Amino acid sequence: MSVSLQGSMVAIVTPFKNDAIDERAFKRLIELHIKEGTSAIVPCGTTGESATLSYAEHDRVIELAVQYARGRTPVIAGTGSNNTREAIRLTKHAKEAGAHAALLISPYYNKPTQRGLFLHFKAISEAVDMPLVVYNIASRTAVNIEPETFAQLATLHNVVGVKESSGNLEQMSRILQLTKGKLTLLSGDDGLTLPVLAIGGKGVISVVANLVPRDVAAMVHAFLAGRHGEALQWHQRLLPLVKALFLETNPIPVKTAMGLLGMIEPGLRLPLCEMSDANEERLLQALETYGLLKTAAGGKPAPVKRKTRR
Repeated sequence: MSVSLQGSMVAIVTPFKNDAIDERAFKRLIELHIKEGTSAIVPCGTTGESATLSYAEHDRVIELAVQYARGRTPVIAGTGSNNTREAIRLTKHAKEAGAHAALLISPYYNKPTQRGLFLHFKAISEAVDMPLVVYNIASRTAVNIEPETFAQLATLHNVVGVKESSGNLEQMSRILQLTKGKLTLLSGDDGLTLPVLAIGGKGVISVVANLVPRDVAAMVHAFLAGRHGEALQWHQRLLPLVKALFLETNPIPVKTAMGLLGMIEPGLRLPLCEMSDANEERLLQALETYGLLKTAAGGKPAPVKRKTRR
């Protein structure tokens, strides 16, 4: 299966049960995304708590994603690291497991130079022949990948896209300009998906799609089909929910929300911890306003059953 890098791709959570991977819940989530029109499954990213997965768990989650997807939708495996050798090892495994592409976060903590960043991705590109998507998120890594560096990365035959989470639309425009369309631009911020599409982006790797996959897919598809007014309506509807999902560090709010909706058990691994009471109350209000949750008698929240799009 080729990877089109278009539409709503979910940065899927890793569900835990008794601190182990909840494989049954993970399968249910993937079935939901396939049914609701998600364009690709992206396991082992930030939202998937890759930082606290062991090597064995990281490998297992990617294997499960490929197994459960069964070729019905692409799997873009998170395989980045601040250790180039480790990133190569993870990416090789993803290819062997049957993933269709790899998502590579820029090295964190080390604070490499722009040349070091290029050499890091070049080494992975040369070691593993599969489509690679570079993930730029300086708020997590401490180093921004500059547009000029992306122009260099675009010369590597299998670097095909960029997940951009800088929040800087001018920078994203320059990336597209300097790479002359070689790299597909994907939004890494749910609140900026529509603006990113407007400057030439093709989709999003989404957190909020964990909760409302068909709605995010509808927004992206509407824009790409030229129905810009409809896409704007979806953007405005989604925005308060997106804001609520970032009240605390991702993926704390989204896993809390999924727990409240009965989708998974909301287990997190330290150093991530449960939401504060005040923020959870704000999250509850956002879920209720969106129509995902209602407050039953006695003040207990209950999920709202939504109609499946045909």
